Amino acid sequence: MVHTLLLCALLFQAGPQTALKPVIENDRVVVWDVTGPATAQPLDSIIVSLSGSAAFLPKGMTPKVGGGKTAARSIMINLKDHPVAPIANTTGYPLAFPRPGSKKILENARVIVWDYTWTPGVPTPMHFHDKDVVVVFLDDGDLKSTTPDGQVVMNPYQFGMVRFNLRDRTHTETLVRGKQRAIITELK
Repeated sequence: MVHTLLLCALLFQAGPQTALKPVIENDRVVVWDVTGPATAQPLDSIIVSLSGSAAFLPKGMTPKVGGGKTAARSIMINLKDHPVAPIANTTGYPLAFPRPGSKKILENARVIVWDYTWTPGVPTPMHFHDKDVVVVFLDDGDLKSTTPDGQVVMNPYQFGMVRFNLRDRTHTETLVRGKQRAIITELK
């Protein structure tokens, strides 16, 4: 009896095992913040290392995340089988990418992944987003977003933050505080 009570007390202290919750989940993606070993993925995925690299992981493969003496933190973007065609650009502005200073990391039938660093006080060209994007921020800095009609929104971002932005947006961005770099995954 004492052993049973002790076992019950230990189990109660350990608490229930809770499943990890995604950072973002919608009809296009499931995004996970990963610091340790992960299992084989049921969907094609993009693995974005917070050191600034990205790689494509085909469905059924196991990502190599973490390991060594320190856990490597990565963002895993599972790509759902829900493609959406890009929106036709009728704005007269260029597409968001490529833009001056951007570097294409990879492209395949599912995504285009870009590495972009904002320059303090220098606005990006006014541009149109024809695709949904997942943005992984790699620094601490505030971006001011301005629409063609002059509406301004201040967006503070910190290292490791992830955002899903819907397509059909036109704006320019200016880094107004700190520094900012991001890995931006455009969904095809």
